[in-house]
Amino acid sequence: MFRSLALLPVVLLLGACSSWVGHSDRFAYVVPLYRVEIVQGNVVTKEIAERVKPGMSRDQVRDLLGSPMLADAFHADRWDYVFTIRRQGTAPQARKVVARFDGERLKALEVPADLPTEEEFVASINTFKPKSAAPRLELSEAERAALPRPARQAAAVVDQPQGAVRSYPPLER
Repeated sequence: MFRSLALLPVVLLLGACSSWVGHSDRFAYVVPLYRVEIVQGNVVTKEIAERVKPGMSRDQVRDLLGSPMLADAFHADRWDYVFTIRRQGTAPQARKVVARFDGERLKALEVPADLPTEEEFVASINTFKPKSAAPRLELSEAERAALPRPARQAAAVVDQPQGAVRSYPPLER
């Protein structure tokens, strides 16, 4: 009886731990959690996909798209380029591009309809905050007028030359 009563607070505390973490990016919705950034595969953008043309050799396709993520021995005429990224602060992304070959030549490149351009891809994974407006470096006329005027100093009377007086030997002999 006493044993089961002693275990009750432990069970309640362990059950509460799962509700503290939840599925949020914050522990107890306060402390931000660190999530490991996972990038897998090759980034294929619209610009790169447009450079790949039917009839290219396998080497030419590999030069443009990189090594395929999946090159199956049972499907030698198909290369799969899979790309996934999970970055904190952005939505996870997953894309699949398939290159189909007829012998040693590219037959077709199957790309998803939502393939982003390079600029769109960079914007979708950018987690940096936009820069604020540049600070103003000049005073307005009203601010200049409000500044105190410096006191005038009496001009110093200069009778003698200032600084060291030197004589140099002539350059030619």
